[in-house]
Amino acid sequence: MNKSELKPAVVFEQFAKINEIPRPSKREEKMIEYLKNFGQSHGLETKVDEVGNVIIRKGATPGYEDCKTVILQSHMDMVCDCLPDVKIDFDKEGITTYVDGEWMRAKGTTLGADDGIGIAMELAILDSNDIEHGPIECVFTRDEETGLTGAFGMKAGFMTGDYLINLDSEDEGEIFVSCAGGRTTTATLDIQRQPAPEGYFFIKGSVKGLVGGHSGDDINKKRANGLKLIARFVYQEMERYEGIHLVRLHGGSLHNAIPRGGYFVLAVPGAIKENIRADWNVFSADVDEEFHVTDTQMVWRMRSYDPEPIIDDDTARRFVYALQAVDNGVYSVCQDEALGGMTETSSNLARVETLTDKIEIMSSQRSNVMSNLDNMCNTVAAVFKLAGFKVVHSEGYPAWKMRANSELQKIVRYTYHKLFQKEPVVRGIHAGLECGLFAERYPNLDMVSFGPTLRDVHTPDERLLIPTVQMVWDHLLLTLKSIPHQS
Repeated sequence: MNKSELKPAVVFEQFAKINEIPRPSKREEKMIEYLKNFGQSHGLETKVDEVGNVIIRKGATPGYEDCKTVILQSHMDMVCDCLPDVKIDFDKEGITTYVDGEWMRAKGTTLGADDGIGIAMELAILDSNDIEHGPIECVFTRDEETGLTGAFGMKAGFMTGDYLINLDSEDEGEIFVSCAGGRTTTATLDIQRQPAPEGYFFIKGSVKGLVGGHSGDDINKKRANGLKLIARFVYQEMERYEGIHLVRLHGGSLHNAIPRGGYFVLAVPGAIKENIRADWNVFSADVDEEFHVTDTQMVWRMRSYDPEPIIDDDTARRFVYALQAVDNGVYSVCQDEALGGMTETSSNLARVETLTDKIEIMSSQRSNVMSNLDNMCNTVAAVFKLAGFKVVHSEGYPAWKMRANSELQKIVRYTYHKLFQKEPVVRGIHAGLECGLFAERYPNLDMVSFGPTLRDVHTPDERLLIPTVQMVWDHLLLTLKSIPHQS
């Protein structure tokens, strides 16, 4: 398959145009301008609110004027990440895509199909003159990935529809009706550095090549967390030998991505430097075996390093102990049988930086039950507070509770079965969707979420399963055609 053969062509044409436009989270100005010009050039009512959300309204096609209004919603920003050897300025350059069998990928970067493919479907509908539908509102929110800024800042009344279809899900054939709430925790600690003792050797150990993934939807897949691996080794060596000093421990980037690597720098007495190297070889082999199914491409390195001031021993020990102890991964699963044993509560050790004068740690917690989200945040905070850190939680975002007797859910299940002669999976997702915030401001809004199959989002391995785009497109169009008339 080559790009000229991609189906539906109208969707992939829009996706190609979108990927020419830089749209990092919090810096979506070029995308906002593009959407605004798109709506106005098509003669459609177009508005941009105070925080940068865009809405484009399109009237009904003949015969559907009295149907209920459907909101189609996607977020305009993308996670920007790349392989270590790829040079790209995400503020100025677009994404280069290619076809790999049935998958679409990007060359060394995130693909941006999360949620660019949802935007592309909306624009294809707005651009069409042969799709049957009632009144629609196409909504594009900003900064979903790093702060849900658009959804938080949207005022009641910006959207006026009866139903909302969120196009930000990643498994074709699955209809999402619930999502997790989330909150990030930032722990900081001032540090004092001092010269290393004479005769010490400096060693840097690193691991990279982990699969990583989305800190919500992939947290139950038993993948390795690069930061936890690094902290585990440093803890082990500190317990094993006297006289080890910590210089640096670093890794991770985004709160919603599982770290794909990390590194440490230690100052060690000359008498044990070869012991450290031997332990590293044993440790890396053991970890490779532990994760031989999920993380098969881990790359381990150890080398000498230029001398730097060390972190004082008491601080270093409390820091490393906290990283060893803090929860990471699945904490509990849902008790509701309707949600099929889905992950309920989790935590992801997301980023650690050792700066000149302080240590910064970020952890991300999620839960589909808000009281358990509070508990998970408190559990993480307690570990860091015991180590002397100052801890601050973000405001976070709410969970989206499954709506009983949802009319829209019945419609999308019916249309899916009619197209594919099988039932879709109806479930919740252990990731944040903007539907949780919409539900607060629009309590009567009936919502579902679906989309084509994506894998390894938020990483340079992100890929889109091309055949599922046609399936979702067909499902979306039949759903729009099947919306009931106003009673």
